[in-house]
Amino acid sequence: MNSPLWQLSACELQRRYQDGSLTPLAVAQACLARLDTVNPRLNAVVARRDERFLEEAEAATRRHARARPLSVLDGIPLTVKDSLLTADQPTTWGTPALRYHQTGHDELAVGRARAGGALIVGKTNVPEFALEGYTDNPLFGATGNPWAPDLTPGGSSGGAVAAVAAGIAPLAIGQDGGGSIRRPASHAGVVGLKPSLSAWPREHVLPSLLLDFEVIGPLARTVADARLLFDAVRGPAPVDRSSLAAAQAAAQPLRDGALRVLYVERMGAAPLDPQIAASVDRAVARLAALGHHVDAGALPLDLDFFVEAWPQIGQIGLASMFAQNPDWEAQASSKYREMAETGRRLPASRLWQIVERVKQLRRDSAALFEHLDVIVMPSAAALPWPAKEAFPRRIDGQDVGPRGHAVYTGWVNAAGLPALALPTAPSAEGLPIGFQLIGGFGRDQALLELGAAYEAVAPWADRWPTL
Repeated sequence: MNSPLWQLSACELQRRYQDGSLTPLAVAQACLARLDTVNPRLNAVVARRDERFLEEAEAATRRHARARPLSVLDGIPLTVKDSLLTADQPTTWGTPALRYHQTGHDELAVGRARAGGALIVGKTNVPEFALEGYTDNPLFGATGNPWAPDLTPGGSSGGAVAAVAAGIAPLAIGQDGGGSIRRPASHAGVVGLKPSLSAWPREHVLPSLLLDFEVIGPLARTVADARLLFDAVRGPAPVDRSSLAAAQAAAQPLRDGALRVLYVERMGAAPLDPQIAASVDRAVARLAALGHHVDAGALPLDLDFFVEAWPQIGQIGLASMFAQNPDWEAQASSKYREMAETGRRLPASRLWQIVERVKQLRRDSAALFEHLDVIVMPSAAALPWPAKEAFPRRIDGQDVGPRGHAVYTGWVNAAGLPALALPTAPSAEGLPIGFQLIGGFGRDQALLELGAAYEAVAPWADRWPTL
């Protein structure tokens, strides 16, 4: 039986464009029809560009008819997170002051995708300032999880994962400052790559609230699709000097044979949902069955400092941004104004101390990956919770704070490492669960290869939510 067009992967679309059995215009029309059908329930896409989208699909159709596509992305629909600048649409960041904020620039990676012929459907929803692990804001409201629309898809790339999981578009560009690609990917049952720091260079960006932790990367339903987008957009740019280091690290040869894998089920005494623990255990057993050397144990890095420091980074970031843009603060929700006020009271020496500890974490991580190839962890500690609640207050019967569900992800951003989020077996209620593969700096391709091997023995792309 032929699948509907909205269920086709990006790689399948590319193949069918090449053999002439399908056109980008037909796919674009199916994409908009699917958007009309499911977005009213999900609120994943919050800004559309239908007329330009169809015009660009017509142009892509003509290029394919002449066998002259611009790139592997030519004619493939994707969405862009509403924390990333786009030249022809506002980037609101989910906050009222930026309702009409439009600089006329594309974020560098978005511009590369657009130049390659990718068809941008529109912008996907975020929490205000993309600072939290759910997706709700004063401008557009909450985004629902395609598997259970009353529950959250996570955040801050919640709209992005909901769009991919629901079949609105096969690809999305998300952003991850503390797990904001990987946790939503796990909550929605999709693939998400948080690249190595600057593997996708950055230029034309909103103010950074989390030092250099925020990277952007691909979301998709399959590893092959994520790799298609990642490879099409990656590559150094002089405007982002750290991208030169990422490119140099990526050029090192990959290790052949069995990989040395450390499975970290838990982060100290932090609670983990039992269904997530069981599902990830089974996934790790599949990795071992592929012939890799898997040991279980604690993460051999000292992260205690970051338990207190993590919220302070965002508080300082908000304080700095609001000092430069007081009108943004005046229109921001009260909790972000309160966070900024807390940040103002922190001494400059505290920020310097944080920066120095980040440098040490990166040195320690580099030493760790001299003896390991991959670290495996859950992507999130909790199953999806109600869509308008910022975080789950209990996990496995224990009270937790705002970051209780997010204990597995932030350290990866601080360390600048790549991590690939993959679906595992869902919960008894049918809710998605995921785990992440974490590699040494520049080892993005090795993670994608391992992810593809895992996907081959534990496929998930045939699972679709009922909407």
